[in-house]
Amino acid sequence: MDFSESVLARRSIRRYRQQPVGADVLRQLIEFARVAPSGRNAQSLRFCVISRPELVKSVFDLTAWAGYVTPRRSPVWGKDAPPCFIAVTTRQDVRSTVVHADAGAAIENILLGAASLGLGTCWIGAFDKEKVRRLLPVAEGVEVLYLVAVGYPAETPVLEDAPGEDRIRYYLDEEDRLHVPKLTADDLTTWA
Repeated sequence: MDFSESVLARRSIRRYRQQPVGADVLRQLIEFARVAPSGRNAQSLRFCVISRPELVKSVFDLTAWAGYVTPRRSPVWGKDAPPCFIAVTTRQDVRSTVVHADAGAAIENILLGAASLGLGTCWIGAFDKEKVRRLLPVAEGVEVLYLVAVGYPAETPVLEDAPGEDRIRYYLDEEDRLHVPKLTADDLTTWA
């Protein structure tokens, strides 16, 4: 898949096939993340790959999914939950104003790289950060910023142009397909 196809194909996936993702593939996603832009090249992010099923389950239990369509699009453990997560972390003493921008750049590399490899992902900010941190083999003073669910998709969300700013909520149709309206480039752009 070329870059344009990856960008246009990438959607947040909330239903996954119950198939493990190989360590070599997960390592490739970390490669994509580590070369992302970093303010002042500080490289203050670290990544924890969560792939042991019992730990994935514990982390999964601390996450929230798809607020607009809950509970119909909340994955179920053992049925369509992600087989792994990548936790994006930093030290708590990093007070850089760009650490979340750095995380965004690294995560976007993971998301696009995963799409190019046929994987689905979901960037998650709705989880119990302190409880997740305590589950992970990370040093004291490390903060978990975000999670990225990773797996082989068991759904194909539909990208569509939003009819206006008041109609951008994603929704499920009568066939349980997720539709994701996005404003058009013309709606978002002012030329100067």
